[in-house]
Amino acid sequence: MRRSIETFLIHAALIAATVATLYPVLWVVKMAITPSQGFAAAGSPWPEHPTLDNFRDVLTTRDMAGRWLFGRQLLNSVIVAAAVTAVGLALSTTAAYALSRFRFSGRRATLRAFLLSQMFPGVVTSIPLYVLLDRLGLLDRLAGLVLVYATTSIPFCVFMLKGTFDALPRELEEAVLLDGGTRFTAFFRVALPLARPALAVTALFSFLSAWNEFILAATFMNEPTHFTLPVALQRYVGDYSTEWGHFAAAAILVSLPVMALFFALEKQLVGGLTAGGVKG
Repeated sequence: MRRSIETFLIHAALIAATVATLYPVLWVVKMAITPSQGFAAAGSPWPEHPTLDNFRDVLTTRDMAGRWLFGRQLLNSVIVAAAVTAVGLALSTTAAYALSRFRFSGRRATLRAFLLSQMFPGVVTSIPLYVLLDRLGLLDRLAGLVLVYATTSIPFCVFMLKGTFDALPRELEEAVLLDGGTRFTAFFRVALPLARPALAVTALFSFLSAWNEFILAATFMNEPTHFTLPVALQRYVGDYSTEWGHFAAAAILVSLPVMALFFALEKQLVGGLTAGGVKG
């Protein structure tokens, strides 16, 4: 009887936590499929007259020149997030491997510098980054956003992957070297395949950081056709009114690619998050 009561209480707590987690999501869905643009203050998450008009309005938004804004902004977000992920992984994997396997002058200082760069939010460096991009002619360009996001993504990726490489057995790489292989062969054929779960998680975090970033994108971008989706989402919030229906519909559309990535990489997430957790 006591075990049954404990099981019942555990399941009741889990159900309550699930309801508390899903309730805000259902509320956003309710606002997205409600025809009015007012804030849904009612406690019920179920809409009375559901419609997809808000999704249609968001998807068919065009500028004064007749250009399809949502498609351009979606493409901008995909290009920026994918480029930041590719650049971050390409540079951080080699840097993390070198910091893990080699002992050289300035190694500890490099690690501390990477750690120091993570202590400051991006908004602190927005002014010098703005001046730098202006000097380089990269303001209001996607290449400028990629450069800025990559500089903040690489230190995190290096720390994430260094712990993973520290946890890998060195004997496997030494066997490759004894068989006549090069250090690059050991890195490319042994270390990287073994670190695949951590690479998947690191890529996901890099993608999400670039996909969701708003402050720097809103600061450096001026043309609506160059906006990323978070900046486009903010345009539904005005000084005197907010289009809550369009805002909720756009928020759901922005979240769909992230959900798809989570489902695609779910098998790698658990192993990747715990990889490298034993050694620092």
